[in-house]
Amino acid sequence: ALTPEAQKRKEAAAEARRGVGGDVPTPGGWVHDLGPGGLRVRCILGFNSGPPITPGGYNQNVQLLQIPGYVVIVNEMVHNARVVPLDGRPHGDIRQWNGDSRGRWDGDTLVVDTTNFTDRQRGGGGFSGVIVPAGIPFGNFHLTERFVPVSANRIHYYATVEDPKTWTRPWTIMLPWERDLGYRIYEYA
Repeated sequence: ALTPEAQKRKEAAAEARRGVGGDVPTPGGWVHDLGPGGLRVRCILGFNSGPPITPGGYNQNVQLLQIPGYVVIVNEMVHNARVVPLDGRPHGDIRQWNGDSRGRWDGDTLVVDTTNFTDRQRGGGGFSGVIVPAGIPFGNFHLTERFVPVSANRIHYYATVEDPKTWTRPWTIMLPWERDLGYRIYEYA
């Protein structure tokens, strides 16, 4: 459930966009307010590329790579690659489209902690406007992702979101991922 403050932001955003299509900038806006689909339309973020990573109509493939000191999470959608340090360094203080991610291993589970999302991010990433209603910036939330291997060919992906200014309590999604050794990720264009 949304907090009363977030509900008011949602209603104000809906009023500002009344009669405007989802892929059209808000009247008077182009750079600062592209509307709920603007980041997707300009290929800055994909609607399912995350973080968190959620299902979409196409380009849903994810590749996980581990190199010394880092994990790289490559999303086929918009060809997004998140480089996640594993060395215990603290989060930076620069806000970014995909936040600032730090990872660690908890046994065989990869845990990725992400903060510092830009306040311009409004559901164009993994939140698709369904999980986060359009018009609600999520620049202050905290995301914890868990990549849990459950068999040789399956990972369960968990994403837990905390933002007391937007939601009344933290919430978690879980998605089962299957390995597809026959598929290659192609450049998104």
